[in-house]
Amino acid sequence: MAFFSGNKQDDNQDETAKNIFHFELVQKNILVTGANGQLGSELRRISTLHEDNFRFFFTDVAELDITDAAAVDRFVKDNGIRYIINCAAYTAVDKAEDDVDLCFKINRDAVVNLGIAATNNGAKVIHVSTDYVYDGTADQPYIETDAVDPRSVYGKSKLEGEKGLMKACPESIIIRTAWLYSIYGNNFVKTMIKYGKERDSLNVVADQTGTPTNAADLARTIIKILDFSEANGFRDGIYHYSNEGITTWYDFTLAIHKGAGITTCKVNPISTDQYPTKATRPKYSVLNKTKIKSTFNLSIPQWEESLNICIKELPSV
Repeated sequence: MAFFSGNKQDDNQDETAKNIFHFELVQKNILVTGANGQLGSELRRISTLHEDNFRFFFTDVAELDITDAAAVDRFVKDNGIRYIINCAAYTAVDKAEDDVDLCFKINRDAVVNLGIAATNNGAKVIHVSTDYVYDGTADQPYIETDAVDPRSVYGKSKLEGEKGLMKACPESIIIRTAWLYSIYGNNFVKTMIKYGKERDSLNVVADQTGTPTNAADLARTIIKILDFSEANGFRDGIYHYSNEGITTWYDFTLAIHKGAGITTCKVNPISTDQYPTKATRPKYSVLNKTKIKSTFNLSIPQWEESLNICIKELPSV
């Protein structure tokens, strides 16, 4: 097709062709797995703001079974995928202690499938992992090179997923995050608001320390990493991301109730021993974010600020 003509109508057609040609050159295809979860839903919500640069393929198990290696490879190839953002995970931490095979199938084997498909088709992977890969006994924020020693089936499966991915696709970014919540799905923030409205009192663990993460902030960070990668090259490796600051589940609950205007529910601090669970939780899971901030020139909001933004967006509040 010619891009130049002496005819005005042809000129208009050629201008349209040039625009389409430019659009196809600029726009990159992005596969998002686990698209119905908290992070996937937040990525879907902001994706319309980035359609000039990226074309998103949002999939969950109904659209793409990532435990099927052949299906994953075929999808990545057929759709010319440039980046895979893996938000899919088995996250039922206590249930995983008994449901070991399925947990590893999703958190390890499926992640390897994505890595192999990426390598086979010239794509790159951004994979979301967890603070549960650490033993939770630290007394200062974890950095990416600290020793890993998961104490739960869930944590072990996520660590094996990290290792398998880096072997299958060295050009991968792994983002370890913690205490994720959003306006979507089931999470601690929505549960504490529900219980706060229904009950006169709540007992909440006060000796586990970490930092909440608004999935909307993490979603925006992932898009910024994509933009950065297109302009400056892909900086593979392991990174940490959560909101800034430190709190406990007890103090987190107090902040949730304050933000939601709940005043009739008394929140009582208890110890981990008083609230036994099948899976061991990290007592300390604060993540150091220096690496991700300096590499991608990021500014990360404080957890209280992001929490209040989320609460204001909840229909129930």
